[in-house]
Amino acid sequence: MNPPVFILVRPQMGENIGAAARAMLNFGVERMRIVDPRDGWPNPRAVAMASGAGRVLDHAGVFPDIAGAVADCDFVFATTARGRELVKPVMTPERAMMLARALATEGKRVGVMFGPERAGLENEDIGHANAIVTVPVNPDFPSLNLAQCALLVGYEWGRQVSDVPPEVMGLARTDFASGLEVQRLGDHFEERLDAAGFFFPPTKAEGMRQNLRNMWSRLGLTRAEVQTFHGMLRQIAFRLKRQDEQGGQDGQG
Repeated sequence: MNPPVFILVRPQMGENIGAAARAMLNFGVERMRIVDPRDGWPNPRAVAMASGAGRVLDHAGVFPDIAGAVADCDFVFATTARGRELVKPVMTPERAMMLARALATEGKRVGVMFGPERAGLENEDIGHANAIVTVPVNPDFPSLNLAQCALLVGYEWGRQVSDVPPEVMGLARTDFASGLEVQRLGDHFEERLDAAGFFFPPTKAEGMRQNLRNMWSRLGLTRAEVQTFHGMLRQIAFRLKRQDEQGGQDGQG
């Protein structure tokens, strides 16, 4: 699946070009095109800022105008935070990259345009795009740095094509406890609590037990944690028994 082409339109600072390259490579986007860079190309400051993402810059295409940069693209997005008079779909980065993935699956080439740092894309620039991408930011401060915008769009692309589960346990070789193991732990707790007189008054005992069962099922315990709880209960019970026995012996003496 071909990642989208990131097209930097009239970028003004080499540092921002290099930072954008880093953001792109973080999420597997390696094709950069640069339209009419203010300080020319190549730019040593961009290379210094890229810091490990130099291959993105090494293969970057340089174009005198947008028309040439998007000529082979089947669909082009324009990133902008400002309202436009042009009648075009306006999407969040998430929705835009969902569409980009669908197009890429069909073998289409997708481009994403990013405007110059000072003022962003002009209406004439956006005229080359099929849709607008707007990040839902604070309306009182909507301006994003070029590299920040590239990072957000790149992240959404990477998220669309990633098979990483949304949540995992942080420790390697960690197994969750089975339902039966959690149930037995709950039974063990209820047994010890009942012996301690916790379930009082009797009219509320069943509701208290139900609350405890609901709690255990919500915790997502691992097998090691279940065994730790069992060990804690056994140790507490052992110590209490020893104290009772010693108290009885002292009374007889």
